[in-house]
Order: sequence, then C-alpha cells, then structure tokens
Amino acid sequence: MKTLDIALYPGDGIGIDVTAEAVKALQAVAQEGGFGLKLTELDWGQRYWKRTGKVAPDDYLTVLADHPLVYLGALGDPANVPDHISIRPLIEMRQRFDQYACVRPATLFPGTTTPLANRHPGDIDLVVIRENSEGEYVDAGGLFKAGTPDGVALQTAIHTRKGIERILRFGFETARKRARKRLTLVTKSNALKYSMVYWDQIFETVKAEYPEITCDKCHVDAMTMALVLKPQHYDVLVCSNMFGDIISDLAGAIAGSIGLAPSANLNPERCFPSLFEPVHGSAPDIAGKGLANPLAAIRSAAMLLDFAGEPAAAARIERAVVEQLAAAAVRTPDLGGRATTAEVGDDIARRLRAAR
Repeated sequence: MKTLDIALYPGDGIGIDVTAEAVKALQAVAQEGGFGLKLTELDWGQRYWKRTGKVAPDDYLTVLADHPLVYLGALGDPANVPDHISIRPLIEMRQRFDQYACVRPATLFPGTTTPLANRHPGDIDLVVIRENSEGEYVDAGGLFKAGTPDGVALQTAIHTRKGIERILRFGFETARKRARKRLTLVTKSNALKYSMVYWDQIFETVKAEYPEITCDKCHVDAMTMALVLKPQHYDVLVCSNMFGDIISDLAGAIAGSIGLAPSANLNPERCFPSLFEPVHGSAPDIAGKGLANPLAAIRSAAMLLDFAGEPAAAARIERAVVEQLAAAAVRTPDLGGRATTAEVGDDIARRLRAAR
C-alpha cells in the first residue's frame, strides 16, 4: 500500500486547532483511497520556545528534508515572540526547499456570501500564483544606527531571471488547465523601474510560448480596486512575493472568508519537500476556543493529496466542503454560524465516510 509521509507542523494559536481537523479529513479518505498515512507531529513554535528559547531546533530543515510533504497550521504569537522570529522557519523552508510556486485559490461557493454587492457563486473563481522564494522576502538588508535619531533601515528585494521565468511558466501552465485560460501579471512597473520593469520584459518573452492564453497586466494598486469592482474578470494572477501575499488575502476575503482560503508552497520538480497551509494566520486571541474555521486547513489538506498523486481523494474532500457550505447548517462564526471548529471538522469527516 502506498503511504504518504507527512510532517505535521501545527505551529501556534489556531494552527493547532485547525490542523487536528485537517488530519480527520485525511484519515477519512485514506482507507477508501487505498493509501496509508505516516504522520509525524512536530511541536515547534511557541510550545518549543517555552522549553528552549527557540521556535524550532537548529536542525529543523534537516528533519523536514526527510519528509516529502509538510503540513503547517499557522505561526505566530506576538505577545510572546516577535512575528519576524516566529515565521522565520516558514520563510526559510520556502527558500531552502525552493518552494517557489505558492498557489492560493479563491472561489465563492454556493451557500457563502461575499462582502461585495451583487456578486454570486461563479463570479469569483481565481487563483493567485505567488513567486515564493525570492523578491521582497529575501533577507537582504540591515539596520544602521538603530535606536538613534539617525537610524537607517535598508530592505532590498531580489528578482532573478530564473525566478521570474519559472513562476511565469508555472502560471501559464496553470492557466492552460483552467477553463477560461486567462492570466494577469500583477506588478508595479510604473514606479519600480528596475525590478517590476524586469518582470514586464520577461513576461513579454514568456507569453509568446502560450498563444492560447489570453493575458494582460495590472499594477498592484489598481488590482486591489479591480478585484472589488470586477472579480469575475480574473482567472490566474501571477505576482511577486509580497504582492502575492497581499492580493491573496484580499482574494480570500472577497470569496467569503479567509477561513476558506487554502494554499500550497510547491517545489514542482519534487527535489525538496512541498508545504501546505491555510492562508490565515495564527489568531492567538481565539486559539483553543473552538471559533476558528477549519475549512481552509481542510482544503489545504486536499491540495496536499492532489500534489501527492491522490486527486480522487482530494476531489472528495473538496466536494464535502462544497456540500457542507451549500447545506448552511454547520458553520463557524466567521460564516455566520455557531458551530465549533471540531464540529465543522467532524461534519466533514462524516460526509467523507458516508460517501464511501
């Protein structure tokens, strides 16, 4: 029997809560799918910090390298550890494991509502493809005379031809698989005359390889407006690291709740582990209270299964989520309901078992 080797990194806050529900869904589909699960849970994050003064062991990348699949809940508890320390392992995993393709779908499902007026299911069905390994999140910069009136902070974004070309091609290949076959490049080339103009130039070269894809460009500030005014226009959005981070949160919000937004951090060549996580943060203020929506985490588990060669099991989880949302009976408070995190997870697991 095929066994999926998954490192579970629940992390902090509601990451622990929602990971438990994602595991329920994985276990519910594994037996029927004819594959096994080898789950290795890692208590890194704030729990590890309290014992050791570190958020992860020094060799954490070596430990994770032994697992082809990593499932992450969420990172961060700023009351105890500054966020830039808490999330450093995530950024380093993306860079050291060359998880350059971050995939973040946003879909308005039947039974959910959007804060946008006069929008209905089918009007919002897009995916943000975010360059994930370089750009603004490379640790290039420093502080000079910090803490004095003459303090200076320098943070430099790094964009390489290789990095831009490969994420553009990944975006075009994604668009090829989708019905509308449309791609929009999101940059800021009217103001950032080196980095974003470079993206524009490489885009013009790469798009010639995909004549069947309808494509255009949009500046990131205009994109925030356009996603509110005409979300139905967009299909695949390709963005640099920071722009993709911002745009995908907006996309999740207009699709009903960021609690529904999954993501994958992929090394498409499978030379290193790939990582799957909900888009939302750790929300420590509601951790352990049963208020967190686990559907983004459960959908991220479906993305893991699809990448791992189990598309039928992934599709079963997605169908269960769609059915639950359409039924509108078991919902967490962010969707207007009163169900707990565990009750939503249990209902998904029940639906999966019933569908066998």
